[in-house]
Amino acid sequence: MELRDLIGEGPIENFLNTRTPLYRERNMKQKPPTIEEAIKLMLKDPNLLKRPVIIRGKKKLTGFNEAELKQLL
Repeated sequence: MELRDLIGEGPIENFLNTRTPLYRERNMKQKPPTIEEAIKLMLKDPNLLKRPVIIRGKKKLTGFNEAELKQLL
């Protein structure tokens, strides 16, 4: 699956790992990148993609949140 398909049209903020230095250096909280910019940055720095990414049907869950994971499954 390609990043573009994974992210879809949803808000890119759901897929950004806020704990990476790149996120902080580029001040992405105040100025989130476009989806295209984020994909380019994720290809250069894979840690920028929040993981795990869990897909069930049309629902997507990023990061580990036990309550959300139980609800999804």
